[in-house]
Amino acid sequence: MKKLAEQVAYTAGLMFDRNLTDIAGGNVSARDGDRFYITPRYAGSKKHWRLTYQDIISGLISTDEIIDNPAFSREGLSHLSVYRAYPEVKAIIHAHPPHVLAFCAIEKHIEPIINSAQKYGTLIYHDHAPSYSQEQADSIVEKLSGKEEMIKSAAAAVLMPLHGIFIAGKDLFQAIDALERINTNAWCLIAQKMIV
Repeated sequence: MKKLAEQVAYTAGLMFDRNLTDIAGGNVSARDGDRFYITPRYAGSKKHWRLTYQDIISGLISTDEIIDNPAFSREGLSHLSVYRAYPEVKAIIHAHPPHVLAFCAIEKHIEPIINSAQKYGTLIYHDHAPSYSQEQADSIVEKLSGKEEMIKSAAAAVLMPLHGIFIAGKDLFQAIDALERINTNAWCLIAQKMIV
């Protein structure tokens, strides 16, 4: 579906323009039934997040066929596993937001201290696992357990040790909204320490 691929490309560019991820990485995907659309490998480092719908790759959620695509994102296994486990998840963003990364570097949970971030609760980490592995994907799936209602209404997030954030949302707009709110909340936690 061209429209959904365009939305994925747009969201990826917006994420970068708003300093919610870096050139080093991240990925965006969305689902339509049994098919999902995901940004390609190296979208940041090689394309600087300037993507069109033609750059977006797609595959079925019910098969492993997309895994063999050379452009399949390195975090794609985690996207695929979450879509398989949670039918209510319609969009996923993995990102490296700068203020969130400060917490990831020391593996400190992120408490919600501003009103706009309250609905996501305290953010915790998935278990240590090799990056891009099925083990990592399984841990993300486990940490999202019990957050289905949160996802149905907006989004839920899991922190990635030393790495970034993984957001599962009801759609792309809720997922990027959660990303910005959480990053702003992380900045407020950091700023609070400087003010007091």
